[in-house]
Amino acid sequence: MSHPAPLRRAPVQRRSAERLTRILDACADLLDEVGYDALTTRAVAARAGVPIGSVYRFFGNKRAMADALAQRNLDRYTERVAGRLKRARKAENGGWSAAMDTVLDEYLAMKRTAPGFSLVDFGNQIPVGVRHAEPNHRVADRLAELLAGYLGRVPDDDLRRTFLIAVETADTLVQLAFRVDAQGDERIIEEMRRMLRAHLARALD
Repeated sequence: MSHPAPLRRAPVQRRSAERLTRILDACADLLDEVGYDALTTRAVAARAGVPIGSVYRFFGNKRAMADALAQRNLDRYTERVAGRLKRARKAENGGWSAAMDTVLDEYLAMKRTAPGFSLVDFGNQIPVGVRHAEPNHRVADRLAELLAGYLGRVPDDDLRRTFLIAVETADTLVQLAFRVDAQGDERIIEEMRRMLRAHLARALD
């Protein structure tokens, strides 16, 4: 289920959409450079090369901007996973275990390369405030829909709960892996893969 980004006004024209993209790109870059606490809407406007009024046209504050970046991260992540699963289905390459690796590998790739992702990801890392939905519930719902379709199953409540537990477990262990090593401790990541396979096997085998 898609969660709408917290925009004051959705872009209608291409020029407005491109300006929003520049604002979110600038937000992501500045998060890596100065962190969330030092992030300001004025700095984002300057980095994006837009008037400060353009930022406030879309966002009421920096929290709303970070929330929108988190939603964009989730959209991009699920698009990448969906694309890889589609190619795997055409190639008849692997079952749920291979699909799980795809899901995890794409997350790790974003963790290592996507600007601002380490501070925002899908919303879990943003300082606590008012949330429209728990980020991991949104991630689990997206993955349940994607993988159920890939496996030819209906995503019922039991399957959604199974994926929610898997997402919560992976989130905790990925954060640990990246605290131990800036690129993600491979031993922790491999242990996590084994745990996730054992957990998912009960529902998917």
